[in-house]
Amino acid sequence: MNDFIPPAKPLIGDEEREAVDRVLRSGMLAQGPEVKAFEEEFSAHFGLGRACVAVNSGTSGQHLGLLSCGVKAGDEVIVPSFTFAATANSVALTGATPVFADIDADDFCLSPEAVEAAITERTVGIMPVHLYGHPAKMDRLMAIAEQHGIQVFEDAAQAHGAKLNGTPVGAFGSFAMFSLYPTKNMTSGEGGMVSVANAEIERNMRLYRNQGMEKQYHNEVVGLNNRMTDIHAAIGRVQLTKVDGWTATRQQNAAFYDANLEGVVVPPVAAGAVHVYHQYTIRVPQDRDGFSAALKEQFNVGSGMFYPVPNHRLAPFQADVDLPETEKAAAECLSLPVHPSLSQEDLERVVTAVNTLAKAGS
Repeated sequence: MNDFIPPAKPLIGDEEREAVDRVLRSGMLAQGPEVKAFEEEFSAHFGLGRACVAVNSGTSGQHLGLLSCGVKAGDEVIVPSFTFAATANSVALTGATPVFADIDADDFCLSPEAVEAAITERTVGIMPVHLYGHPAKMDRLMAIAEQHGIQVFEDAAQAHGAKLNGTPVGAFGSFAMFSLYPTKNMTSGEGGMVSVANAEIERNMRLYRNQGMEKQYHNEVVGLNNRMTDIHAAIGRVQLTKVDGWTATRQQNAAFYDANLEGVVVPPVAAGAVHVYHQYTIRVPQDRDGFSAALKEQFNVGSGMFYPVPNHRLAPFQADVDLPETEKAAAECLSLPVHPSLSQEDLERVVTAVNTLAKAGS
């Protein structure tokens, strides 16, 4: 049988190994000059035009971003349910309540209409997720937030380099979190990067990530140890030099699928949007789980289901809300391999596999 085609594959080369060795030789392993350089280079590379703060995970970044923007117990933050649990978890960890709103069918991101319907007197913010690497409808969501005097917090975990009408994701809200987990479009081994809209949020972020201290032993707030190490930052700095090429390859792979897949619903791209294809997610209206199993068993092609259990049905939340597009997406969505390691032969095998199974099931 042909070699297995994995749904995701981290890319770590000799340059990353050399960068780690450089840090190990330096003796400065914790938060130091590599972290500072990575923060500055990340902001410049993606054209964010704002400061960035590095942390030890995307979830940490999301949590600290909310704390830094004043979100607290009794508040409500509107979030999608069709996302990884970290989105709602980060809100709950502040003591606030995540309020689940539905998504739009076209981009799998928060529906502006659903957001407007979910706003109450306790709403302090909206947290769209740029899911799979496609930007949310930020122009409309920002207008809603301005109209109601609330903040916008971006979950950009999967969207390094995505744009809407020329503006990069991460440059819209009060803060934006980018994940640097190994399977993301770029990695630092583990970690997160948070872009911030102003100096006050930036200072709060730096306090919260470092036990509440700016000056050692002079703790100003109750903080956490959410610092990034110089080892991780060194890996991230190297990956910054490669991510544009990887993104272009992801987009080329997606274009090949768009042109050749049959019998399934391929992901549309909105006008003015730059999709960076963290995932290439199709819809399989009939027996998605069986389709995924057959891809592996018959063709040795991996796939992923992101996310089969919506957040509002998870044990910690159990929200009684009607989210029809969320439920439909959770039942139909299947992500195909789109990562930069795919060969042309791999791409053709994926297409053959999908088209064969779609035809058999039609």
